[in-house]
Amino acid sequence: MLDDRKSQILRILVEDFIATGEPVSSRAIQDHSGLEVSSATIRNDLAKLESYGFVEQPHASAGRVPTAQGYRYYVDHGAPARLRPTTRARIESFFAGMNSELSRLLKETSGLLSDITHYPAVVLGPGLGSEKIVGLHLVPLASQVVLAVMVGESGRVTREVVRLRRTTEDHHLQDAERRLEECYSGRSIAEGYRLVRGLEPTGQGDVVETVVSTVAKTIRRSESETRDIYLGGTSQLAELWKDLANVQRILLLLEQETMIRALMGDDEDGTRVRIGSELDIKDVDLAVVSTTYEAGEHGLGRVGVLGPMRMDYRRTIKVVEEVGDGLADSLGS
Repeated sequence: MLDDRKSQILRILVEDFIATGEPVSSRAIQDHSGLEVSSATIRNDLAKLESYGFVEQPHASAGRVPTAQGYRYYVDHGAPARLRPTTRARIESFFAGMNSELSRLLKETSGLLSDITHYPAVVLGPGLGSEKIVGLHLVPLASQVVLAVMVGESGRVTREVVRLRRTTEDHHLQDAERRLEECYSGRSIAEGYRLVRGLEPTGQGDVVETVVSTVAKTIRRSESETRDIYLGGTSQLAELWKDLANVQRILLLLEQETMIRALMGDDEDGTRVRIGSELDIKDVDLAVVSTTYEAGEHGLGRVGVLGPMRMDYRRTIKVVEEVGDGLADSLGS
């Protein structure tokens, strides 16, 4: 934990760098901070911050810039900004006047979020989410292939092809179907999966248990893969990242649905800010701000933006949360 003065110096340095994109000098920090200390004292504090890994000096004669660790400290010890009344009114007006089907609403929400933040935006549809399963059936397709058919309480039917590791007889499938129904009936996919993992051996050999486990894992994976993905504002990439190689790497990431879900923290709840190496991607200047929204009977989805690490985090977090809340109100009503 930094003391109050070093925290303030780091905050000013981060915010100046976000605003200008230029290394920040000790003189600029002194002018903007209101601290009644000398420039030499600020330089000493900056040297300490550099030794802690929060800032770095690109060139010997230049000022300092934040590192990913510095941005993380800034996010963790700051508060979201207050939005302008006009921005909040725009979000409220958008959802108040929106009576579209789910897919169109999510698509237009990605455009709204990108327009307000000026970053590429992603909206993940809710998929099956927390919808309760009212029926689960196994249909044999071949000796080692079955079709798992799930019926949700809203009437939605989902089918997943499951490949088994060994030949399975009809009576094995019947036993497996019964055990799966006991676990999933009246429960969400996540709840059913937890029950499957806690099942005790039945003494019927490993055939039925293998079928149950394989089907449950396939269903669990399918839950996230049923989420539709909506992108907005990708045309802004070249403006945000001057390095064309970086733009190309991000475009490649956005072409992979599984990567988009991973970037958005598809299996997480609440607001999440992930910066630089926290995204498990090498050599990409990237940060992601995302949050969960509730979609009524449809379950949960996520909404967020992608930007460079030099992102206006305080405002972006607040906008993402406001849009997520507006989307939840619209879908839950």
